[in-house]
Amino acid sequence: MPQVLKSKNLQETTILYQDSEYIFEEGDSSRDLFVIQEGRVEIWKKTETSEIKLATFNRGDFFGDMALLQGGVRFASAKASGVTKLLVIQPGGFLLKIRRDPTFAFEMLQALSYRIKISNERLVDVIQKGNVPKETVDDILKLIGGQ
Repeated sequence: MPQVLKSKNLQETTILYQDSEYIFEEGDSSRDLFVIQEGRVEIWKKTETSEIKLATFNRGDFFGDMALLQGGVRFASAKASGVTKLLVIQPGGFLLKIRRDPTFAFEMLQALSYRIKISNERLVDVIQKGNVPKETVDDILKLIGGQ
């Protein structure tokens, strides 16, 4: 069970999670953003046959941005890897944080840009290995391009 350590206000809270404890699960409707203060978080996506680990985040990293910025349900699950302390920022608190500290927004944009680059590199690698049919590649590229 997560342990609330402190609550600065209604929009920012620090919570401690134990190893393997879910922070949120795929399909949840929460929109909070999380910043790792201590520990690690793994992001897992369910497939028809198994689960795939999409990413591992460490101290200073953030996650939960897709639900915060796009709305909708969580795309994947987040699970603590070891004892993990998180700063939880609610959507309204996120806007206040950006107003008070614009560098926070700039650093987030840099991190998001880097994540897109890594995803593109992974896609190119899979395509070059010939593991995906051309039609599937075309469909993926259309989705990425927003067409």
